[in-house]
Amino acid sequence: MQMFDLLAHRARVTPDRPALEDLDSGERYDYAGLNERAARLAAAARQHWGLAEGDRLAYLGHSRAEFFAMLFGCAKAGLILVPLNWRLAVPELAVLLADCEPRALIFGTEFNDAATTLAQDQPGLTLVALDAAAGDQRDYQRDLANVDPDLSAHPDKDPDTPWYLLYTSGTTGKPKGVIQTFRMMMANYFNIGLAVELTSRDVLLNVLPLFHTAGINLYSSAVFLAGGCVLVPRSFEPEQALQALEERATVFFGVPAVYQTLLAQPGFSGERLKRVRSWACGGAALSLAVAKQYVEAGIHVRTGMGMTETGPTVFLLDEDKVIEKIGSVGRPQLLTEVRVVDLAGDDVDAGEAGELWIRGPNITPGYWGQPDATAQAIDEQGWLHSGDIARCDADGDYFIVDRLKDMYISGGENVYPAEVEYVLGQHEAITEVAVVAASDERWGEVGAAFYGVRPDGPIPDADTLRAFCRDRLAAYKVPKTFTQVDALPRNALGKVTKQVLRENT
Repeated sequence: MQMFDLLAHRARVTPDRPALEDLDSGERYDYAGLNERAARLAAAARQHWGLAEGDRLAYLGHSRAEFFAMLFGCAKAGLILVPLNWRLAVPELAVLLADCEPRALIFGTEFNDAATTLAQDQPGLTLVALDAAAGDQRDYQRDLANVDPDLSAHPDKDPDTPWYLLYTSGTTGKPKGVIQTFRMMMANYFNIGLAVELTSRDVLLNVLPLFHTAGINLYSSAVFLAGGCVLVPRSFEPEQALQALEERATVFFGVPAVYQTLLAQPGFSGERLKRVRSWACGGAALSLAVAKQYVEAGIHVRTGMGMTETGPTVFLLDEDKVIEKIGSVGRPQLLTEVRVVDLAGDDVDAGEAGELWIRGPNITPGYWGQPDATAQAIDEQGWLHSGDIARCDADGDYFIVDRLKDMYISGGENVYPAEVEYVLGQHEAITEVAVVAASDERWGEVGAAFYGVRPDGPIPDADTLRAFCRDRLAAYKVPKTFTQVDALPRNALGKVTKQVLRENT
């Protein structure tokens, strides 16, 4: 199978079928219109922004329907789209740009100052204003209007050609650009699209951020393949979401924090939401209490599991097991193999815990510009060593028990303690620091920082350290609590014993 032009073929087969709608601007595209918009993006990138095949095009902005014109326009032009996490601080964004070296950056009005600052350290970076240009910036809307788009399908390409990069931090704090490909998108369609039986009649409400694989692929890309329609709000607004779920959506995917927020709305009821035929959740475990409230409302929220490196779908739980197997992520889907292995790489017995390994056409080719990290994560037989501890019960359902790494998930966002520890370690008063996950009713998990200070220096309080972090990190990475200790607990080898700290959260 080669990488084909999805939109061009959809425009030929179902040109007038609704494809995409921006719930805030009201902008709508049928498949013919979305194909044209993507073709205009491809032409503007070449003619006005100076990009050539293989170049990177970055995007910094909130969710909007236009994002998918960028995504498929990059496929047409052979460019690599880099959606940036707009929650990151400017220094964090600068690290990502230095890694992928984009030739152009498209940005929303609200990020004008950040884009201008970033361009100062990126020689030759073309700034493209999505809404209103100023100074030397290119005008996105005008540039797309002033081209002659090629509406024909782009030539078939190798399905493993890098299409877009999604950045995820590593345990060392160094960000890694996970390469995403057409093959991964197709495998994800088979893994999730068939599982939830997507059709051209389905309408997805997509409230997840578009710098995440979930925002792009659960289930937007699969819905496009099926010929359905995707609704995109700029951000998750509970009442707006409830209205869309009541009046238009037929399928929905969210993280636990989204499901908890919807429950808290005065207008929430199962009768109101009966139009939605399929509900699913990922990013973290859905609590039994929340799952039961949905079941009582006649809604069965299926849990699943995936990674940025897996495109993402790996597991999905059956609808009739959402209470019986609470905490389970279900079974591996159609195009994915999994193993649970011990430290020697041998399969463990059913019911025993071990590291989860994953293989299939949904696995990334690797990390952008980091061959050593790629070789460490994916072995010669194609197995991705996930770093998660899992077990499989006698029924064949899997549970994620723990993580080999210390990463935790706060409100659906991955947080890597090493990155937070590095930032706190730069504070002049701190001599040692460790960050662990603590349970939180609203966010699932939050950070708990423990630190030691210089005996002869000022002693920073929690508010001071919180402000220090907020200047350098995204808000969701800032620990919720800060605890000063005389010394961090360590083992005989001098390594911090984080389990001791977790017991004190």
